[in-house]
Amino acid sequence: MHIGLIGGIGVAATIVYYQRLTAAVDRLGGKLDLTISHGDIHTLIRNNLADDRAPQAEIFARQIDSLKGAGCDCVALTSLGAHYCVEEMNALSSLPVISGVAPLDDYFAAQGIRRVGLLGTRVVMRTRVYGQLHQTSAVALDEEIDTLGQTYQDMAVSGSCTAGQRSQMLDAGRRMVDELGAEAIVLAGTDLNLAFDNQDPGYTVIDALDVHVSVLADLAAGRCSLDEVAMTK
Repeated sequence: MHIGLIGGIGVAATIVYYQRLTAAVDRLGGKLDLTISHGDIHTLIRNNLADDRAPQAEIFARQIDSLKGAGCDCVALTSLGAHYCVEEMNALSSLPVISGVAPLDDYFAAQGIRRVGLLGTRVVMRTRVYGQLHQTSAVALDEEIDTLGQTYQDMAVSGSCTAGQRSQMLDAGRRMVDELGAEAIVLAGTDLNLAFDNQDPGYTVIDALDVHVSVLADLAAGRCSLDEVAMTK
């Protein structure tokens, strides 16, 4: 199956999607057929913060049309934050959209995790992943959402992470475990690997990107069909 990715939102996340998807399909013994359409993170941030859904959905719809023209069978967003306008995008999409959010709830439940702490964009943390976690409760550092969200945004735009930003994110995860009872910290922002890769924070970390990549890899390798995966369309 030919996978389409809307990338560039941000660039670091897109690179990790490419790396991990390639490795996952290779482990499954499949052949990856992939096309990436580059998006503009600055436009996405402006629309996300203003909750302007229709304009961003129209941008994504044009990219999806291009991916369909390139032969893609389905499409995925390389940003959980970009899922804020997914309903509007679905109404315009010419391809099935493979959700990066929908598989998370089942994954947490399968792991026996009852409460997770969230790090990601302001909207993802504030809405508890768009209210789509039904089998698992979610917590966030509510009084620090704007500060943590800004730090995450800065990381996503620059494609890098300073020592101070890393310390801030690792500490936020620790406090959600110690003070809010989180059994695992979810990297609900696809650029957070910049802060957490090669780190041992002393608590369980689940990268939502890996859950999404696993679904895409199964599709790419022919291990499942579109009818069997959690889609937003």
